[in-house]
Amino acid sequence: MAASAPTAHAAGFPAEGRCGYYVAKKKRFCRMVVAAGKRFCGEHAGAAEEENARKRILCPLDPKHTVYEDQLAKHLKKCNSREKPKPDFFIQDINAGLKDETEIPEQIVPISSLSEEQLEILIKKLKKASEALHDALNDPKNGDSATKHLKQQASILGNIEKLKLLGPRRCFVEFGAGKGKLSHWVDIALKDAEKVHFILVEKVTTRFKVDGKHRKKNSMFERLQIDIQHLCLNKIPVLSREKLPVVGIGKHLCGVATDLALRCLVETCGASCEERNEEPLAKRIKNDKTDKEINPLAEEGSEKNVPEKWTPVAGIVIALCCHHRCDWRHYVGKEHFRALGLGAQEFHYFQRMSSWATCGMRTASVEASAVPQRRESESDDSEDHHEDGGPRTPAAHAASLPRFLTVEEKKKIGHLCKLLIDQGRIEYLQQKGFHPMLQYYTDPGVSLENVLLTALPTQSSTAEATA
Repeated sequence: MAASAPTAHAAGFPAEGRCGYYVAKKKRFCRMVVAAGKRFCGEHAGAAEEENARKRILCPLDPKHTVYEDQLAKHLKKCNSREKPKPDFFIQDINAGLKDETEIPEQIVPISSLSEEQLEILIKKLKKASEALHDALNDPKNGDSATKHLKQQASILGNIEKLKLLGPRRCFVEFGAGKGKLSHWVDIALKDAEKVHFILVEKVTTRFKVDGKHRKKNSMFERLQIDIQHLCLNKIPVLSREKLPVVGIGKHLCGVATDLALRCLVETCGASCEERNEEPLAKRIKNDKTDKEINPLAEEGSEKNVPEKWTPVAGIVIALCCHHRCDWRHYVGKEHFRALGLGAQEFHYFQRMSSWATCGMRTASVEASAVPQRRESESDDSEDHHEDGGPRTPAAHAASLPRFLTVEEKKKIGHLCKLLIDQGRIEYLQQKGFHPMLQYYTDPGVSLENVLLTALPTQSSTAEATA
């Protein structure tokens, strides 16, 4: 950052007690407070004539700030970027899934480099695999809640209430929490429910968090800065101490994060009860309706291959997003793909092709000449953050697409890819003792990523109501 010694007429003088370093890019003086008798702040001390003898260097832990070279050892002990002790609930790769990576091809040709014949073969495989899918998204019983709510948060909340998951004495775990707005609205809906805990999981530091505004005595908020891949729910103090049933929630949980969250909920929690030979305590409040009325997938024959065991997870409600960010290493539906004669290579192409459903393609003329613009889903939903960072550009994406497919065909193929990936998650949850369901929860005009995954324990219908 360039700096110069400005004249009094050009930029005036720094405020009293403030740094005298002139930041040319911002056309003002640095506003950092200086030590007594000093002219410059610690960051700009190198510009001071009286301190030229002391050299400042980049911090080896975080090059975004500098430190005096002769004080480096002292600084490293207290630097905020230093590696901190891992909490008990951090277990390396506990939710990672695939241990043997030999199944993953070392080099995969990009879709843009495939010939038309190779791409046609892939599409035939996709359509053949999709023939056996039950498209729950088109079930008229699904999406009733979405028609009554205009906003995504309200619709997700409506589905949580519909599944009878709103109530006292439980813990809501929000994955990919961001600012924590989903938990915020759940807390408001619960009103004065007793003994409700919220655990917000986010791997990066987030500004303008709303969970810090909650000071109700009946609800407690705790934020964990950790990657879901390494999160062991059993080791979180409040869960191990209070033995509360868990409700896993998430809004626009990007790609691989959904698979990590499902494994975290289904396998991590369940394993703890089996190891201690305890009966899990997660019991959903009994619904007056039958289980089939709540979940259309609970039909005759759907309980086959479902293990006879309880789960400490009371329910799962996750808004899906960004299937192109999925990873075969962590994907929970590998068995579903293998049963269809598909593997890691086909999964790689399908997850890339899934972006065709939401990449903003329009007509052929627009594809060739459109100026890059924001995704439709981002324009109305700017609060959603995605790990891929930044919007995708329709024009750049369309340039790499095969010319023999129309825009509508590409969009349909993209939706088939998404459905196939989600179906693997559905079968995974069924095998783990859940009744899962996919449904549209909002209008495409609000968000192109408008599919909600919900799941309830299979035996929940026989459980007693929580006291």
